[in-house]
Amino acid sequence: MDNFAADFVIDETVDITDVVCPITFVKVKVALEGMSGGQIACIRMNDGEPAQNLPRSIKEEGHKVLKLLDNGDGTYSLIVRKAG
Repeated sequence: MDNFAADFVIDETVDITDVVCPITFVKVKVALEGMSGGQIACIRMNDGEPAQNLPRSIKEEGHKVLKLLDNGDGTYSLIVRKAG
């Protein structure tokens, strides 16, 4: 994650590598609800279904996907700005 730390100030980090869909989205949604509008979350998730579906679901909720980064270890970091 150090390769983009200078680009964003991360307010909240959510690791969903230990859960499976649909719990992945539920966990992220709860974390975002606890944040203030404009704050930035870093969501660490596994490759596959979460990496394919979560960015779309987050956009549908009205939040902004800033970046999706391949961590090189089978996980991705999704950088999201909360709506509001």
